This record gives sequence, structure tokens and C-alpha cells, in this order.
Amino acid sequence: MFKRLRDLFRPQPPPRLPAVKAGTRHYAIGDIHGRLDLFEAMITAIEEDDRIAASADTRIVLLGDLVDRGPDSAGVIARARAWQQARKVRILAGNHEEMFLAAFEKPEALRHFLKHGGRETLISYGLSKKQLATLPLEDIFERLPALVPQSERDYIAAFEPMIRAGDYVFVHAGIDPARPLAEQKRSDLLWIRERFLNHEGPLEKVVVHGHTIFERVMDCGNRIGIDTGAFRSGVLTALVLEGDQRRIIQACASNGGPVRIFHGDRAI
Repeated sequence: MFKRLRDLFRPQPPPRLPAVKAGTRHYAIGDIHGRLDLFEAMITAIEEDDRIAASADTRIVLLGDLVDRGPDSAGVIARARAWQQARKVRILAGNHEEMFLAAFEKPEALRHFLKHGGRETLISYGLSKKQLATLPLEDIFERLPALVPQSERDYIAAFEPMIRAGDYVFVHAGIDPARPLAEQKRSDLLWIRERFLNHEGPLEKVVVHGHTIFERVMDCGNRIGIDTGAFRSGVLTALVLEGDQRRIIQACASNGGPVRIFHGDRAI
């Protein structure tokens, strides 16, 4: 009896924290949106961070929306491809990649794309501002295949919808809280907002996502949002996961000044 009483009042061990596989280190980078300057600085920071840390199986995830809004989407795509030659870099499909590819299918999709950051993307691929301003939509549509070759489009089309790592899952926008991970719709993974963001209960895994801009990293327990609006704020964020620990790295540039790197111990 006394043993049962002691067991009843004995302090319970703290709950197990979410973790990635032992011996791995994951860097997840939020929405880049054409900010090649911030992306280059983040790559340098991650390479240095990984160099001075303990040896690990290092994996890098880009959370989608590499293109649109910022000044050099073409440069970001090229740099991501080059980084994949040296590192384990996986890239998630974002809704802006989906709009980009759809723009090659019909003029109305191109019109939608241009309204949501596509103008900057096409300029980065070589279309002039004057051409954008003066050419009819149908003429721009006809020029697209020459601007962005099929090989580039195939590369972007191969971006992944979801990546799992231990107790975490990486997606661009979020997940449908009412569906298991194995039954998620691609449209939700790339576009969802309120149904996911407003969900307060536990999820199958901790969801690391971009898509929705926050002024700071949003660690809500069941999800972690790391899109800090690089194209307009000048702040690109990476979440570092190792064991049950979390850190953040941010590349920051304001008013056209130099990019600075900041490190944080917790993603809060």
C-alpha cells in the first residue's frame, strides 16, 4: 500500500521532446522568394555552423517558394541546384512554384502569376521591364518557353510535397489537421492557411512550415512557422534541428545594407 502511495506522489518524468534521428542535423530554410543575397549569406552561415559543430549526417530542406516577389528567382534556383551537388539538399514545392509552372499552360494562369510576384521572376529570367509593360499577355505567353527552358521547368516540377524527419514533418504551407499525413492533399500542403493555423490540438508530427509570414519564428508546439517574409523584411530564417534541440539562424539585411547573421538558441 505504501509503495503504491509513493508511486502515486512521485514526480513524473518530463515529457519527451520531439527529436530527429540521432546523429543527424537538419537545417530547414524558410521562403526565399528571389532573395539571392540572403540565400547566399544563409548558405555561408550554414556551412560554417556545420563545420564547427559535432560531426553529423547533415540534411538541408528548403521549404518552397524559392521564386517570385524578390529580385533574382532565377539566381536562387541556380544556386539551389549548385548546392545540391555538394550537399544533401531537398526542396519542397511551394504554391509560387505551382503558379510559375501553371503560367506555361495558358495565358489566364500567366495573368494570375504576374499579379502575385511573377513579374520579378520573369525579369530575372531575361524579360525586360519594357517588354512586360508593352507586350500583350499572349505575346509574353509565347515567349515563356524560350525564357525558361524545359529542363529548368522539369527541375522545379520535381520539388517534393512533404519530407519527414523523426518527430517532424516539413511542408510548405501546412497540413489538413483532419487527415493523417499519408492522406494529405497536395493542394493543402502548398496552400492551406486558417484550418491549419487555427488548429490547437496535437498533430501526428510537429509541422515545420513556411507560406504564412510572421515577424518572428512561431513555435506553437504542434507547428513551427519560419517564413519571416524575406522578400519584404530582409530576414531569411533557418531552423536547426539536432536530437531534441532547436536553434535558429537568420540572415538579415535592412535598407540595402550588408547581410548580417544572427544565431538563436531556441525557435521561440
